[in-house]
Amino acid sequence: MSTNDSGNVIVVAVDGSEASDAAVRWAANSAKKRGQPLKLVTAYTMPQFMYADGMVPPQELYDELEGEAGDKIDKARRIVEEFDSSIEVSHEVREESPIDFLLALSEDAGMLVMGSRGLGGLSGLVMGSVSAAVVSHAECPVVVVRKDNDVTETNKYGPIVVGVDGSEVSRKAIEIAFREAQARQAPLRAVHAWSDAQFHTSYVSVVEAQSQMDQLIEDHERLLTSELAPLMEKYPEVEVEEIVERERPIYSLKEAAEGAQLLVLGSHGRGGFKGMLLGSTSRALLQYAPCPMMVVRPQS
Repeated sequence: MSTNDSGNVIVVAVDGSEASDAAVRWAANSAKKRGQPLKLVTAYTMPQFMYADGMVPPQELYDELEGEAGDKIDKARRIVEEFDSSIEVSHEVREESPIDFLLALSEDAGMLVMGSRGLGGLSGLVMGSVSAAVVSHAECPVVVVRKDNDVTETNKYGPIVVGVDGSEVSRKAIEIAFREAQARQAPLRAVHAWSDAQFHTSYVSVVEAQSQMDQLIEDHERLLTSELAPLMEKYPEVEVEEIVERERPIYSLKEAAEGAQLLVLGSHGRGGFKGMLLGSTSRALLQYAPCPMMVVRPQS
């Protein structure tokens, strides 16, 4: 299996932090289960003041930055080898904007994996605007792994969880979630959460209100079943658990993701997450989900 096969490589952003180490371990576990190679990558930039007044940065500084980047890659390689020495590993170091580097790599990658500190945002190589740009604009699915999402003997055999809201990008997320579940021989937990905030009973009887609520619940159950049906037929060996809840999506998804290997969610990119995953929900799940989270965009 060549590390140059388009759409095959799992790319891991490396910066030497605890979160990055957790991301490398998660990616190594994924590579082993999927039979795919890893590519460890890092980027460095020359401080802008070094170019002031026509200055040319000394070669020694380039060598130092390159050496630090190489040390980070070596550390990541050791983590992969300790996890499983049979995993095929390559690497790339660039003097380039991390955003440009990671987005370019996403064009040919099967997935891109990044570390995150959680409350503090994504760490090191992928902080702040970098994380927002990569998650919002990458051409492949992006997996965010917090340092407290490290691989354990329990969660590395856990289910794959996917959020379902009936949108086109949600269907892409469902398909990817089924592929992940099959590759990992893991059960799939499909979650559709909905709010009844617009359901009012002021002018209807209790009996009528209950009847309407029963119908709503049935409609949402039918939506989930219909969204899953084509993939259940395509992947008959994947065990599927269907969860429909009258609850805020963040609570349902967070609870369903306890002990999971991966939470898969669809995103519309610049406009934020649609349906189940609007605004604060997406940000909260990236920071608080109890397992790594994969963001799938329309072109992923």
